[in-house]
Amino acid sequence: MTTAGKGGMTYAGAGVDIDAGNALVERIKPAAKRTLRSGVVGGLGGFGALFDLRAAGYRDPVLVAATDGVGTKLRIAIDTGTVEGIGIDLVAMCVNDLICQGAEPLFFLDYFAVGKLETESAALVVESIARGCEQSGCALIGGETAEMPGMYAAGDFDLAGFAVGAFERGSELPAGVAAGDVLLGLESSGVHSNGFSLVRRVVERAGLGWGDPAPFGGGLLGAELLRPTRLYVKPVLAAIRAGGVRAIAHITGGGLVENLPRVLPDGLGARIDLDAWRPAPVFGWLAQSGEIAQAEMLKTFNCGIGMVLAVDASRAEALAHLLTEAGEQVRVIGEVTEGAGLSLSGRLR
Repeated sequence: MTTAGKGGMTYAGAGVDIDAGNALVERIKPAAKRTLRSGVVGGLGGFGALFDLRAAGYRDPVLVAATDGVGTKLRIAIDTGTVEGIGIDLVAMCVNDLICQGAEPLFFLDYFAVGKLETESAALVVESIARGCEQSGCALIGGETAEMPGMYAAGDFDLAGFAVGAFERGSELPAGVAAGDVLLGLESSGVHSNGFSLVRRVVERAGLGWGDPAPFGGGLLGAELLRPTRLYVKPVLAAIRAGGVRAIAHITGGGLVENLPRVLPDGLGARIDLDAWRPAPVFGWLAQSGEIAQAEMLKTFNCGIGMVLAVDASRAEALAHLLTEAGEQVRVIGEVTEGAGLSLSGRLR
């Protein structure tokens, strides 16, 4: 092999800076270290990430895996330069799914793809992923940063997340759902991470910019829409362990009307009272400014309810109290019924 002389081509010259990638790994190591939990073997830097289920306290575990992204909410984060919370969204979209099957999130890996790696901005993103993991009791044990010039425009990036959890065999959810079970709705922190292609169209139609005051109250429009997805893991796991939880639905794309039926057995449906809660003002503004019908709102957005628990009626009051004490805003929004399908009463306010 000949050695390139003066003016020879390099990988950095082609747009990929390995040194910047190494600097990012060193920068995020302290954040990843704060997420360590029982079961983690080693740290960042290996070719693979190791996790010991026995050391985590499991005897006969079943693994549950989930993967997701943040969707076009990323566009707002990129356009505003506000990336400090977007990693929490990424974690939440994965770990909130895991707990629907009764699984405790154990570890998380991220994939961060960018055209040109800027260490400071990338570190803010990954550090926010670590915060989401820390708040969920989930270890950030690995990931991949891909610098791909020509694939992404300047300043653009994309994120994907991968979470693995476990439950002891025989304790999975849903289980034992029956007519008469009470539906507890846990309020969302806002739009979360679904429906942003429509959100962005509404903002465009209204002639607003991300730096304008939010017309529904609060601070600037971009910052209000970037409120991170709520992490329900610790309160909901506590409710599961207290007994009486029979099914859980994470209200993401498809809203209540599509996600709740996913956890109901054949032959059972649900009655939902739309008057049982008051959605955050952002939803009313979206509906009015976009002239979005109620049916479309319910099929696109969480409309103020980020998670629904179907619980034994005899345990509903105790579980609602437990969740409230853990910091959740809990509403009784309906009940499980005989016969398939959802029955809606009242109106979104």
